[in-house]
Amino acid sequence: MALTSCRKSATPLKLALQVLPKLSGYKSLEAKINILNRVSGILKPGRMTLLLGPPGCGKSSLLKALSGNLDPSLKVTGEVSYNGYKLEEFVPQKTSAYISQNDLHIAEMTVRETVDFSASCQGVGSREEIMMEVSRREKEAGIIPDPDIDTYMKAISAKGVKRTLRTDYILKILGLDVCADTMVGDAMRRGISGGQNKRPTTGEMIVGPTKALFMDEITNDSTALISLLQPAPETFDLFDDIILMAEGKIVYHGPRDHVLDFFEDCGFRCPKRKGVADFLQEVLSRKDQAQYWLHTELPYSYFSVDMFSMKFKESPLVKKLDEELLVASDKSKSHKNAISFSVYSLSRWELFKACMSRELLLMRRNSFLYIFKTTQLIIVAIMAMTVFLRTRMEIDVFDANY
Repeated sequence: MALTSCRKSATPLKLALQVLPKLSGYKSLEAKINILNRVSGILKPGRMTLLLGPPGCGKSSLLKALSGNLDPSLKVTGEVSYNGYKLEEFVPQKTSAYISQNDLHIAEMTVRETVDFSASCQGVGSREEIMMEVSRREKEAGIIPDPDIDTYMKAISAKGVKRTLRTDYILKILGLDVCADTMVGDAMRRGISGGQNKRPTTGEMIVGPTKALFMDEITNDSTALISLLQPAPETFDLFDDIILMAEGKIVYHGPRDHVLDFFEDCGFRCPKRKGVADFLQEVLSRKDQAQYWLHTELPYSYFSVDMFSMKFKESPLVKKLDEELLVASDKSKSHKNAISFSVYSLSRWELFKACMSRELLLMRRNSFLYIFKTTQLIIVAIMAMTVFLRTRMEIDVFDANY
């Protein structure tokens, strides 16, 4: 796969998924389950790719494999590389961001505080160095930057600030500025709505200096691979490329404009009033496939997922893809800021201060609970201490007779 840096001034980050032949999980000592089977592909720099497929086809597993977040118990064969660097040679969790289906937030924190804490932990990455390089090149070329853009670029590259301008920008583009000071909430606390609850999860990841985004069931200038179950037609048209999966296999991987031509070559046509995303989902289903059969003068027979996969492997798209995969990425052409090689963005002391600041905030927000618990503990302790007030009892001969 090929990925790009989120900075225009940085060298494109090329990630190549040479071959991921098989991703297997062991349900027990006797059963072996193949989740992904011979998956190959490329994510082009600066392009947004839609990952389509029915539930259980392996979309989440593919996203986790590309972002380095797979469960260690899974057995993986094949190779995933960024700019020619294998996953073992750098820190993929810092270079890319995986946004899962689950929204895990602290209910007592507001939306702004949640995104701010994520920004403080991830740091600015290479933004400061990139900003200095951009300024140097502008001076050499005699370019006068736009004041607003220059102010924004300098603000997001500043270190050690408690509240960043990028946080406000992320809240604005996600539509969270109207509820920025509202608690996230949970089942027991009233907070933001269910539709808004997904957005802080996305904001937490894109506020950092990551170069690639892998979004599961949920953009910016980074390369993005987004998994959606049933996207609306207007959402579908926003994507550059399509990856269609079924039963752990790649059925189609290429430009969005060519996907209908591929299925027409297979003998299936999308009706004019039918959404393309819905058509792609239903044409792989045994019960819905017949209605899209193009050659009505010929008898229809079920076109299986394996047949679609074989047809795709024989198409010119795969031949071009194989040629690109055979060309190894040159590490020397990769910019040093395109990939993260360190585990931590900040020093341990700065991370400690960020976590301590969050805990103090939560303690202040739950001050009544802590005061009540402390008072209760003191009262119970005093009651327990009274047991030892009379450690000796006077016993005479009269009492001994009884």
